[in-house]
Amino acid sequence: MAVRGLRGATSVLQNTREEILEAARELLREMLRANELENDFDEIVSILFTTTPDLNATFPAEAARELGMHQVPLLCASEIDVPGRLPRCVRMLMHVNTDKPQKAMVHIYLREAKALRPDVRSAQ
Repeated sequence: MAVRGLRGATSVLQNTREEILEAARELLREMLRANELENDFDEIVSILFTTTPDLNATFPAEAARELGMHQVPLLCASEIDVPGRLPRCVRMLMHVNTDKPQKAMVHIYLREAKALRPDVRSAQ
């Protein structure tokens, strides 16, 4: 079994706890659904969440705990402050144990973050 990476991103309108958690929950649920992981968190090795520097009202990893990921290692970090970047963005890198090839992994981009990866089907 290999460890594969799943990428995703979303955005929020305002730097509030409620908006960050809602967006992170939506992104997590869609990533889990699209990759058939919603019923078994044992295959999730870890999740790294990042936010742009303009988001600091809460840790997006709280959304994963709310969904029941109590044993999954989670980490939050701040993105580097790149001029012209997408503002108010939450990104996620999920590592999973799977027999699927990397090309079968479904990466998810929602809301304004669709502009980050127009080549990815979820961003269409």
